[in-house]
Amino acid sequence: MADKPSSGELLGIPYNFERPSLGRLLSSYWQPGKGMIVEKPFGIGYTLNLASWRSWVVLAVAAGLYWQGKQSADASDEEEATADDDGPVEVIVEDD
Repeated sequence: MADKPSSGELLGIPYNFERPSLGRLLSSYWQPGKGMIVEKPFGIGYTLNLASWRSWVVLAVAAGLYWQGKQSADASDEEEATADDDGPVEVIVEDD
């Protein structure tokens, strides 16, 4: 049986399943002459090129959105805790 290729392109999406080395990992994430998105050193698809300032903007926006979501989740947890402390509520239903 023929050996399957461990790297290539399928439907325009790159893949690479060769065993990664430290040098290849570092050189893949830092490519000053390339754009914002580069091929992953291991796996399927693309990743951010940390040599591009645009990648740092994307990371900062993602971190800000994560922080904002975390803060709103904490605030809603506090609201639920205070709402639970109100005690029992009596409901009266009248039949007509």
